Amino acid sequence: MSETTTHIPDEKVRIGAPSIPGFTEEGEDLSPINDNDNSPLGGASTKAHSHGGGVETPDSSRAGRLTSTNVEDFAKLTGREEDWRFTPLKRLLGLHSEDLTGAAPKVELTGNDIAQLSVVSSDDALNGVAHTPDDRVSANAWKFASQTQVVTIPKNAEGANASLRITGESLVPAAQHLIIVAEENSEATVILDHVGSAVLAQNVEFDVRANARLTVVSLQAWEDDAVHASSQQAVVAQGASFKHIAVSFGGDLVRVNPSARFAGERAEIELYGLYFADAGQHLEHRLFVDHAVPNCKSNVLYKGALQGKDAHTVWVGDVLIQKAAVGTDSYEANRNLVLTDGARADSVPNLEIETGLIDGAGHASTTGRFDDEHLFYLMARGIDEKTARRLVVRGFLNEIVQQIGDEALQERLTETIEEELAATEN
Repeated sequence: MSETTTHIPDEKVRIGAPSIPGFTEEGEDLSPINDNDNSPLGGASTKAHSHGGGVETPDSSRAGRLTSTNVEDFAKLTGREEDWRFTPLKRLLGLHSEDLTGAAPKVELTGNDIAQLSVVSSDDALNGVAHTPDDRVSANAWKFASQTQVVTIPKNAEGANASLRITGESLVPAAQHLIIVAEENSEATVILDHVGSAVLAQNVEFDVRANARLTVVSLQAWEDDAVHASSQQAVVAQGASFKHIAVSFGGDLVRVNPSARFAGERAEIELYGLYFADAGQHLEHRLFVDHAVPNCKSNVLYKGALQGKDAHTVWVGDVLIQKAAVGTDSYEANRNLVLTDGARADSVPNLEIETGLIDGAGHASTTGRFDDEHLFYLMARGIDEKTARRLVVRGFLNEIVQQIGDEALQERLTETIEEELAATEN
């Protein structure tokens, strides 16, 4: 793949306490008065590296970001904020500025009858266990969601499969709040299948309790007129594992923010993503992994393809390793494949480390066109160029599709990818 936007070497950059210039047991000295020239993050470069604002700016650390359920605590958006500089605010259609009085999308639960769906009031104690809004749209959704739908995976349940079909039927701006609770020692796969037409600000909480194993697939398969801003936050307890897979194809503007916070040792978080943007679409994914406790592991991999004039994807990956999180092992990567002229991919990996006593940490980002060597290899074996290009894209995205584990959904996504590729050829 030839580089067009940004490149950080593919190999994992492993960071350990004994080998980092400028590091101590308390992490790297990022002070602007640090004169350690060996550190890429010290001295005058501190502000340039930090996408949170840099020295003397309140949100220079991801850990210090404002969180509140009160929308008035957040300043009105201008588009100049770091978190919103890539997002076309006018296309949010008021999710950040208007009353969200429309009808929330309809939620229907199907599966193997292990998971249970209930409805609680917006002031129920379940609200906020895993989620506190950290931006204005999320806080606005919190204010206007009149109820919360809760999916519960019972304690010690095995093989639970639950699919929530979330159907939008109106373009009046609306709010929605969902909670998924995986009780102790449970194992489940939950699919959030967003379809139809909606202008939706959404909060989703994942409460992953001790030794639970929860896989979530959030599928954005909206109609072309949909606008969707979804804040999806998880808290992962001791010994638990949480896998989140975001898949975005549909909608006019889709912005999904998956976040996951470790609340107990020996836990694991995996965040995967797959997106395919067509002409005029804006697909944005901003994720955050918070290593707040020792001896946990996280892995992030997002892959996207773009085609057509003004197709735009945004990926921002924030990983924070706090001072207490000794023994952390973390890696994140984003790969983008640009199929036509006129498309743009923005990719920003951020890694913030407050302790040098970790097993490893690294990040990578690549954006490029077809790899000519791959095409040549296939065409030299008698495969025509059109078929060869399909095979390259299919193979590129299939790594994420295989993470889903649901055969029917995998087949559905494979068919969608084929439809997208057919549109490219036409």
